[in-house]
Amino acid sequence: MTAKSIFIGLMQMAIVLTGVAAIVALAWFPLLEGRAANLNLPAIYLDPFILYGYAASATFFTGLYQVFRLLGYLRRDEWPSRKSRRALRIIRYCAILSAFLVGAAGLYIKVAHHPDDDPAGFLALCMIYVAVSVGAAFAAAGAERKRRGPVGQRS
Repeated sequence: MTAKSIFIGLMQMAIVLTGVAAIVALAWFPLLEGRAANLNLPAIYLDPFILYGYAASATFFTGLYQVFRLLGYLRRDEWPSRKSRRALRIIRYCAILSAFLVGAAGLYIKVAHHPDDDPAGFLALCMIYVAVSVGAAFAAAGAERKRRGPVGQRS
């Protein structure tokens, strides 16, 4: 086993742990929210905004899965392939869509929050997430461009 293979395996393990941590956070966070104090379990998890968050997280998990697959292609030295280019394109689209969906949630909270609530923390998290997602989209686009080679060359 080469050092490259071990390193990529560790990165894949980190991707899996990130996904598990995100699932735990998605399941646990609604219980910690202030509105959940007087609600029963179905009312907490069937809140429209929570359901929107679960639906929007599908883009995050799809992108995470594609990163895992891309690392597998790198481990098997299949980097210059159509599969890797497709994975990079899906990662880019997932990052862009995820940034848009989280930004829309932030705008909704900014406009529709209760006057007694302070949405600053949520909005800050939204801005950080959008910045990271846009950065991931640019990184995937750059890797896609680099993988393609010069403008005239197509594989």
